[in-house]
Amino acid sequence: MTRLEELWSIVSSIPRGKVAGYGDVGRAMKHPVSGVLIGKWMHQCPPDVPWWRVCGKNGDLLVGRKDPRVANLQADMLLQEGIELVDGRVGIEHFFVP
Repeated sequence: MTRLEELWSIVSSIPRGKVAGYGDVGRAMKHPVSGVLIGKWMHQCPPDVPWWRVCGKNGDLLVGRKDPRVANLQADMLLQEGIELVDGRVGIEHFFVP
């Protein structure tokens, strides 16, 4: 399994209605990596992997730094899963550590 395949597997294991932080995902890898690197790799995410379930450690929708439209899409996807945002952030009660 490649590192990206491992990443997609971890992200796919995040349950519907939950999120994980980039750093949490990085620490869950067989050979842990930083959340920054996870963020870079996530730009290559296949369409069938629930990328919207990964956010910043404080619940921030960090994809908005590159493209606010993608942050809006992420927010919409999270809302469809029952995750409410407060001031544009996911509440800690929705966090899942893989």
